[in-house]
Amino acid sequence: MNRSADSLAGVGIGLRGGHYRDFLDQRPDVDWIEVHTENYFGDGGWDLAVLDTLRNDYPLSLHGVGLGIGSASDEHFADHLEKVRTVAARFEPALISEHLCWAAVPGRHLNDLLPMPLTTEALDLVCHRVDRAQDILGRILLENVSTHLRFAADTLSEAQFLDEVAKRTGCGVLLDINNLYVNECNHREDARQAMTAIRPEAVGELHLAGHLVTGDSVIDHHGAPVADVVWALYGEAVSRLGRVPTLIEWDTDLPALSVLLDEARKARKVAGQADKDGANAVDPEAIRA
Repeated sequence: MNRSADSLAGVGIGLRGGHYRDFLDQRPDVDWIEVHTENYFGDGGWDLAVLDTLRNDYPLSLHGVGLGIGSASDEHFADHLEKVRTVAARFEPALISEHLCWAAVPGRHLNDLLPMPLTTEALDLVCHRVDRAQDILGRILLENVSTHLRFAADTLSEAQFLDEVAKRTGCGVLLDINNLYVNECNHREDARQAMTAIRPEAVGELHLAGHLVTGDSVIDHHGAPVADVVWALYGEAVSRLGRVPTLIEWDTDLPALSVLLDEARKARKVAGQADKDGANAVDPEAIRA
């Protein structure tokens, strides 16, 4: 599989079914698109036909939500990985990413991004799984996730865990800026400290999304514009990492495509401002203008 992260640059948006017709009719001005891999596991149908067409016009990133790379059970892993391989062979994406989570037990897949215990034993398991995945798919990126709990047995932070996986396996990190903020709220973890715990050369993609604040916790629901505090964190990330390919995610209460395109415009503006003046100069009022 001949893939290169160099073919992704700038700001992309997540391609969702509600925007298929807009893309087919208008070919909107976005730098690249990202899709959830599992939506293209079928043998035919509208989803595959649309992506076959759009793949000719946009660089593509495949973002998996079902592999459960940290699951203790191996029963689900090999079969799911083969399905990902089939999709990747068909569409030849520039990047393939998965989540640092578990999702399966014997006989059942739980369809969730469940939090990993951040221990040396879990680290060994995840590295083994990443090695197996990369033997089949080539280099992948692994994303930090938002969680509502941490394990008492944890001996590493999530950022330390991800950085160590990247060191051992050569994989990259997909750094979700919104998830850093959500976990700062839910666990009193320092989002900026987490960013600096990961070597810049390991980070291959950034995600931006909206979140929901409730009375009990903050939820990474991908159903709102990016919050000002997350834009500020993004500016700091660009100052440290450079112009890493950045994705606008929106999955619930999907708005008009124009809303996502406006968020992408803001991302370009924040990145340009951070490049020029440094992260501390990012002005939330300016990006709304």
